[in-house]
Amino acid sequence: MELLLELNMKQKLATRLCILLVGSLIFAFICWDSAPASLTLGALMALMVRNPTNIYALVMTCRRDLLASQRFVALNFYLLRKDRKGCTVAHCFEEVALQQPTKDCFVLDERRLSFGQALLLSQKVAGYFQQRGLQRGDCVALLMETRLEYPCLWLGLSQLGVVTALINSHLRGDSLLHCIRVAKASALIVGVELADVLLSMPALALPVYQFSDVEDAERLLPGAIELSSALAAQTPLPLPPNRSAAGAAREKLLYVYTSGTTGLPKAAVITNLRFLFMAAGTFYMLQLQRDDVVYNPLPLYHTAGGIVGVGNALLNGSTVVLRKKFSASNFWSDCSRHNCTVAQYIGELCRYLLATPYKTPQQKQLEQRRPPPHQLRLMYGNGLRPQIWTQFVTRFGIPQIGEVYGATEGNSNLINITNRVGAIGFVPVFGRRLYPVQILRCDELTGEPLRDAKGHCMRCAPGEPGLLVGQVDARRAVSAFHGYADKAASEQKLLRNVYTKDDCYFNSGDMVVSDILGFFYFKDRTGDTFRWRGENVATQEVEAIITNCIGLNDCVVYGVQIPHVEGKAGMAAIVDPTRKVDMDYLSIVLRGSLPPYARPLFIRLMDEIPRTATFKLKKRELALEGYDLERIKDAIYYLNRDGVYRQLSGEQYAALQAGTAGL
Repeated sequence: MELLLELNMKQKLATRLCILLVGSLIFAFICWDSAPASLTLGALMALMVRNPTNIYALVMTCRRDLLASQRFVALNFYLLRKDRKGCTVAHCFEEVALQQPTKDCFVLDERRLSFGQALLLSQKVAGYFQQRGLQRGDCVALLMETRLEYPCLWLGLSQLGVVTALINSHLRGDSLLHCIRVAKASALIVGVELADVLLSMPALALPVYQFSDVEDAERLLPGAIELSSALAAQTPLPLPPNRSAAGAAREKLLYVYTSGTTGLPKAAVITNLRFLFMAAGTFYMLQLQRDDVVYNPLPLYHTAGGIVGVGNALLNGSTVVLRKKFSASNFWSDCSRHNCTVAQYIGELCRYLLATPYKTPQQKQLEQRRPPPHQLRLMYGNGLRPQIWTQFVTRFGIPQIGEVYGATEGNSNLINITNRVGAIGFVPVFGRRLYPVQILRCDELTGEPLRDAKGHCMRCAPGEPGLLVGQVDARRAVSAFHGYADKAASEQKLLRNVYTKDDCYFNSGDMVVSDILGFFYFKDRTGDTFRWRGENVATQEVEAIITNCIGLNDCVVYGVQIPHVEGKAGMAAIVDPTRKVDMDYLSIVLRGSLPPYARPLFIRLMDEIPRTATFKLKKRELALEGYDLERIKDAIYYLNRDGVYRQLSGEQYAALQAGTAGL
């Protein structure tokens, strides 16, 4: 991937010749008999010939920008129409389901749920919980692994105006309890596969409904209410016929948890209109079709899998193929077996697929230039590394990659519709006022925007890395910011008085860089969050658990780069001059308190952690040192496959550097 930051001599010469040629034609046919017009034309040509970059960019991106503009206008008309009619996601789904009741809506392994069956189940959920006394504005926490019924449960609750908090199924202990409490949930629905998780927690002061399979109906949690059989006997509750309730589309629909930049997981507010924007946005901008079959191996508590993926069925009528857990070895066979035409990814997923060995039939097909063993015409998602982009597309024969950038709660959304290698999206060079996503100059150490003498932020030039922000406008679905359930946490994500007095921008917390064509490229994350295994890890949460375990000694957690691996692995530096930390006990505590992706891969025991003059711990210096055994004399421990930390050996270090450690 090479960023185009300036034109070479050949490009400049060609652009100038074209300017002179076009100018001569305009003069010959239009301006030759008018002195003022001729002078004006001459002045414009002189300016363009002197600086041909903007003209080159305009010509080279003209087709791209026209295509994107058409799709973007269509998307905005769709959102405006739904907003004015007061359509909720439940209304949109009912309309789609009534048009094609027998078509497959969701597929999981050998099980299938048609649109008609999904609609009926969601209406039964609405009827059941209405009888249980749930009302508009209440919240229900949903803790469940991927299953066909998952979207139907929150869809039925939304019919009552009840908000569903989609809980990460990997959370345990205090983190899980925090997510339930921060959403102020008045009930909890738990899948039978996760029922044991609640046994190790303090008793919850709210009703618990257990959703079980037929064979597991007898495995009922103490005090829980069996939900599956109750729904089977429930009378469905149809949606009310009046669909023009003012503001209905802007009501809360879901809470989706994100680590944000610091602290415990935050409950990001997803309104009906926000859901429509995220799901329909990819549909319109990437030109998906109703007859597409979409392969979605991502967890349904995430925005990518549970909104952008599931939304293809709920809003657009496509069939969505689910998988309980991503499997690199079964990915292509699943796509082939279900005749999928579109598939979703996250960056880690692509790396895992690329790491799988060639199968003999596939290798022969590639060598003989036969069609690949799937029917995919498009893969879309976020986080495909530029370093493996071309290799991935070439090896697996993917015609189009749709790289999407956006935070669950954010409004600085971008999308790559042109197969530009490495780009997370683009903003037309001459259209930034219409879609005000900006890159601000900032302090790379702190992520804080830099301001000029007037107190205003400054835009970055092409090639200059900076902080990505998006202007907040509550009137437009594409730029609204609904924040978190915690209002104080919402305010921390906003920048005010950026360019003018009282303007407001969403701070993405990401460092990006643009080129002269308006393409954006991801550079790094700022703040205390890093990404590992496709998940955001909040360092303060991990630090709190380790500190409590080791007797409140100083501890900092940060991300370190490992060659050939996407994201950053967690590393904890602990002040332990006498080496008293019990690594076996720490291993047990971290296994019981944190999901696998949040457990530090390395632990470094130090005599003292360097601090700034204001007594802040210097994470950046530690992150730059990483786990280099040649530079670091401190003891470094490595998380082995059995979940136990043992001192990092030279052989393990060599395997990590060579990319053969199996990460």
